[in-house]
Amino acid sequence: MSFDTGEVAELAPALAPPAIILASPQLGENIGTAARAMANFGVTDLRLVTPRDGWPNERARAASSGAHHVIDGARVFETLAEAVADLSFVIATTRRLRHMTKRVEGPDAGLRELCAVAAGGSRTGILFGRERWGLENDEVALANIIVTFPVDPAFASLNVAQSVLLMTYEWRRVAMGAPPPNVDENPPPTREEVLGLWQHLVDVLEPSGYFRAPDMAEHMKRNLLLILSDAAWSRQQVRTLRGVLGHLVARADDPADRS
Repeated sequence: MSFDTGEVAELAPALAPPAIILASPQLGENIGTAARAMANFGVTDLRLVTPRDGWPNERARAASSGAHHVIDGARVFETLAEAVADLSFVIATTRRLRHMTKRVEGPDAGLRELCAVAAGGSRTGILFGRERWGLENDEVALANIIVTFPVDPAFASLNVAQSVLLMTYEWRRVAMGAPPPNVDENPPPTREEVLGLWQHLVDVLEPSGYFRAPDMAEHMKRNLLLILSDAAWSRQQVRTLRGVLGHLVARADDPADRS
């Protein structure tokens, strides 16, 4: 069933649309219908992380109902970290908090934050999980915030295409009222830069015995990533902190400082 939107012309938002990242999508049909939803609202950057049935996928193309420009431009990544590396603000869509200390917003508030970052000239993205079980904790930790939908708790399940449709609609609605772009002179870091800071901190802490409880080490590392990925850093602040860590390592390795 299709819905005729009529012939009403509408200006496109001035802001760059977010990337849509699908984590390990399973069915080609779901990728295709998600692409169709993206095209409805002028969003074209589709990123696939290890699609189960490989890529290209003719079932995805057929299910896109003509959104071939989205399908043809889709990029495939081996890891989620690679898929979000160039993005400075990422929303994770999930209905489960999973005992994580990450800020949760509704679609309107979350997309206003995303649009504010995009208005400064930085790239943004929205992350969606697998059809059967959504996002893993480590994947959610890579995002800045979580967005949940105000669904009926008695029947809260949404498929991937529905979720993409809701978020891209909300993005376009918010972006149409956003101020024009104005390049941020002190932009936020990319997810790659935040991950680099996190890995640098882990590398500094491991030799000191900080992660001394083996059964808790991964949980402790994830908590550090949650703290760093949530913070409203600037790119320069991340570089400064990495300089501090580098200085501490150099001092610890200098025999003259241990005498």
